[in-house]
Amino acid sequence: MKKIAVLTSGGDSPGMNAAIRAVVRKGIYSGFEIYGVYYGYAGLMEGNIKKLELGSVGDIIHRGGTILYSARSEEFKRDESQHKAIKQLRALGIEGLVVIGGDGSYRGAAKLTEKGFPCVGLPGTIDNDIPGTDYTIGFDTALNTVIGSIDKIRDTATSHDRTFIIEVMGRHAGDIALFSGLAVGAETILIPERPYEIEDVVQRLQKGIKRGKKHSIIVLAEGVGSANDLSNELKEKYQLETRISVLGHIQRGGSPTGFDRVLASRVGARAVELLVEGKGGRAIGMQKQEIVDHDIIQILKQKDALPEGVYTLSQQLSI
Repeated sequence: MKKIAVLTSGGDSPGMNAAIRAVVRKGIYSGFEIYGVYYGYAGLMEGNIKKLELGSVGDIIHRGGTILYSARSEEFKRDESQHKAIKQLRALGIEGLVVIGGDGSYRGAAKLTEKGFPCVGLPGTIDNDIPGTDYTIGFDTALNTVIGSIDKIRDTATSHDRTFIIEVMGRHAGDIALFSGLAVGAETILIPERPYEIEDVVQRLQKGIKRGKKHSIIVLAEGVGSANDLSNELKEKYQLETRISVLGHIQRGGSPTGFDRVLASRVGARAVELLVEGKGGRAIGMQKQEIVDHDIIQILKQKDALPEGVYTLSQQLSI
């Protein structure tokens, strides 16, 4: 290989720029020409591809978002669109592709790999829901953003003797809600992996009230339902007043933490090393502090496991 490309796809996450930087600089160090694909798979099909130099990634390691931009593309799921994307890459002599993104991005990389074009996936998503890695790029930053926001909300909850429901991101994975809830001492944590009964939530609130507690925090992952609906149900059925706060896209932005910058740099560099070795169809991650890689197609057949120990601990400490 002499030329490789890199793209970001799906939802942005803090640390994507650090990963792009690592791919570009490690690639140039290894003797490659590096190309950036703009606007994800949509840009790939359109041929929105430009050569990147060392200076192209200067002063970006601390910036959130992605300098390559991102987009979702339903069209790319079609076979003919995938062949069109490969044609665009080969027209420029590009022989390998690094894809930074989440589950959907990995599926696109797997499809290209199955069609004979070597791709390497890097786990870039705040949801922390990619199998084969303990952490994904952006999760630590999003977690700290949520923790800082809830800490501020708790100040108000304490001052006004109120119960707040905090809705955080996580349609299918509750890692943000679980880890942030444990970190802020939330009284109740609701995640999509664990069904709940409204009576259990009420019991926890009433138990706190009986022992003199005048405020509570409920952290709710969006995949469970909306904070507004839960608030209305608590009021209508149990006469419990709550306030809600939906953190929204603030969770995706901001300067990446040191952890995310280092993780992104390590996996980005490893992606280039694999392509130097002629290995495509891999998904890179970190397990037990070591950088590992797995077959990307096999990874997609697995389900990311909820950290049971963390969930159990959160239940025990929120009594």
